[in-house]
Formats: sequence, C-alpha cells, structure tokens
Amino acid sequence: MKQKIVLAGATGFIGRWIIEEFQNDYQIIALSRKKVKTNPNDNIIWRTVDLYSMSSTEKALEGSDIGIYLVHSMQPSTRLNQGKFEDTDLLLADNFSRAAQKNKLKQIIYLGGILPKDKHQISNHLLSRFEVEKTLGARSTALTAIRAGIIIGPGGSSFRIVTNLVKNLPVMGCPQWTKSENQPIDVFDVLSLLKQCLGNPETYNKNIEIGGKEVMTYMELLRITSKIMNKKRLIFSIPFFTIGLSKWWVSIFADADINFVSPLVESLKHRIIPSDQYSSLYKIDFTSIKTSIKRALEEKPPALPSFHNLELEKNTVRSVQRIYNPGKHNAQWVAKYYPIWLSKRFAGLINPRFDGSFLRFYLFGIRLLELKLIEDRSTPNRQLFYITGGILTKRTDLGWLEFRSLLDNEYVITAIHEYVPKLPWAIYKLSQAKLHLYVMKKFERELQNLK
Repeated sequence: MKQKIVLAGATGFIGRWIIEEFQNDYQIIALSRKKVKTNPNDNIIWRTVDLYSMSSTEKALEGSDIGIYLVHSMQPSTRLNQGKFEDTDLLLADNFSRAAQKNKLKQIIYLGGILPKDKHQISNHLLSRFEVEKTLGARSTALTAIRAGIIIGPGGSSFRIVTNLVKNLPVMGCPQWTKSENQPIDVFDVLSLLKQCLGNPETYNKNIEIGGKEVMTYMELLRITSKIMNKKRLIFSIPFFTIGLSKWWVSIFADADINFVSPLVESLKHRIIPSDQYSSLYKIDFTSIKTSIKRALEEKPPALPSFHNLELEKNTVRSVQRIYNPGKHNAQWVAKYYPIWLSKRFAGLINPRFDGSFLRFYLFGIRLLELKLIEDRSTPNRQLFYITGGILTKRTDLGWLEFRSLLDNEYVITAIHEYVPKLPWAIYKLSQAKLHLYVMKKFERELQNLK
C-alpha cells in the first residue's frame, strides 16, 4: 500500500512539482483553501482547508502518514489583516504541528531556507523560516528540515524575478547585496532529496542544508541568465543602493509584488552557503546551473485543477499579534490575566468580566463583546474563545479569539480570526481596529514588567 502524503502548499511552485513527480509512488492528499472545480488528475485527492483553523487543519491531515509543509506568508483571506508575516507563519506552523501530532503522522518534511553563517543580523525572512522549523518540530512528530538556497525551475517565483530583471533592464546598476555568494539549486535536485527523506528514519529530527554544485554571486547569476536568454546586458555594482531602495527597484522592474519582494531582498544580503553536515544521508548528481536555467526558461510548470472562487463574508478581520513573554507564562495564564489587567488599565471605562466560561466586555453597562471559552478545544498553551455576542459584532456565528504560547513560552500570540465588526467599515478601521493594536502593545509592556 502506498504511503499517504498530505501536502500543504500544494498549489505553489514546489508543491506542483511534488504532485507531478511523486504521484506514482505515493498517495498524495493536496490541500487548498479553494474547492476544486475540475480535477484532471484522478490520482490526487484534493482537500479544502483553512490553515488558520485548528479543527480544519486536523481534519485535513486525517489518514495521512507524512506531512510536507511548504507554506510561507499566505496571502490574506480577510479584508483587513493586522499582523506581520512572521507572526502569521508561526501560528500556521503551530496549527500544522498540533494537527500532525493528533493524527499521529510519522514525519513532517519542511522546506525552508539556509541560515547565514556570516555576522550580519539575520533577516526577518530567514529568522521566520527558522522559527517555523522549530515550531513544526516542537512535538512528537519527527521533523526533517530541508534548508535550500534559491531554487531554479519552471514556475519558480524567485527565479522569475531574475528573468524579469534581465528582460526589462538593458543596463543594471546592481545593489551591493548582489555580490553575496549563494549556491542556486535545481528544483529536481531538491525533489530528489525530498524523496530520499520521505519515511527515512535516518533523516528524522535533522536539518539538512543543500545547494547546487556551483558557488556564485547574484550578479553572476544575472550575467549567466542574460547570456542564456541572448540578452546583451550591462551589469555593474552601485555601492550606495540601500536595502530599502533595492526593494522598490526589484519590485518595479521585476514586475513583482513589493510584499513578496521585501523579505526576499532582505535575506539576499547574507552569504548563503550550505553546510555539508548531513551530506552523507543523500546521493544527488547535481544539475549544472546552465542546464537548470535553460530548463526553467523552456519548460512549463505542471497544470493545476480549476478552483471555485472563495465565498467569504465581505468585511472580515484577522489580527495576529505576537507578544514577548519573558515570564514564560502559558496561554491559559495570559488569557485569565488579560481581563484583570484591562480592568486596572482602563478602570471606569472598560469593565471586563470572566466567569470561567464567558468573557464579556462592558462600557457603562453596555455589553461590547461576548466570548465563550471552548474548553474541550483549549489546552494550557492554547485558549480558544468563540465570539458569541455584543454590540460590536455583526455576526455571532463566525469569528474566534485565541491566546497561544509558542517557542517554549517565549512568545504569546493573541489572534482574532474572521471577526465581522458592526461598525461601518471606515469608522471601524479608524477607531476599533487601531484601539485593539494600542491595547495589545500596552499589554505586552505589562507582561514584560511582570517577568
């Protein structure tokens, strides 16, 4: 019987190639936020999932043996999304890790980034990848972390930036970070490593760094690509280009979203060379960079099924806030302390009451919000409340609040999901939404003072 692989991030660059290359040897369960309309490949099981939802994630992983996690910085599914990408990524990884443990998966394979060995401060992008890695491996399910540099192949978004720059700029004055060294790797070499790690106990609880066989700067990568594309380009370095200017420069001329470009550019300042610590665990005949680039330019990525459009409530809000927690308090303690602190901090204005089941917020006797503690879905490290009433909510059948302690209780995440405000949207954004962020910042200071 074929092993069942559940694939999170199935519609992305790597996910599509995993489906294409692994489907004959494994039963693949591919996850997507959208329902499949037409599936041209009967070998693949598609499941709809909301990775922000613990219960949805648990259901999506049912019956699986191995999980492959390829999720990075998901596009927001709500009208207003408050929070940094690294905090969102942390929460999603924790959901997947919890679901994997509950469903007794044997292994999680995570594809992240190589950590820099230089003295520069690590970028938020790479630090987030490392935090996700630690979170996925924090429970009983064995984790195999594969850390790779820039991956080149048909459909790759990172390499598409390179090709777009070559297409659009006959003269390229390159920022200083383009002199950073890296080892680009072919997507099929990454797939080979993935296959060798699947169900292999020797790779359990290990972080394997991998790169191609050629070390080069990003500027050299641009030159090689331009030559293969038969584009004569003048490429030279400009030392005064800041990281901030680089983001806009790449975004404009590579025709890429600034939100995608920003974390990527920040990480390119590092020298990204893999360690060979676990090289004995795999055997790969590495593809040359020229062959890899030619294939990426000439071939198309595998096709995806067609999907239905998401049918969502229009005016929804998601707010994910990370709070530094030096006292190492768990989520249960923080959830109980939060209303106590609110009553002290905003005495006479906001009057919260928590009776062990319902958390209610009052203003001059008017019930603003009511939340119900879902005890059977809560643990000491995760407290879940459903939004069930109050004059500030439009819907009482949608939305939830959670407190979650992560990374050995170093941080607490407070998150509001799928909340539908009663206030007119413009007024809500200028008042209640900003007030929530203000309160969370003040609460973080309070926790820091309690250490």
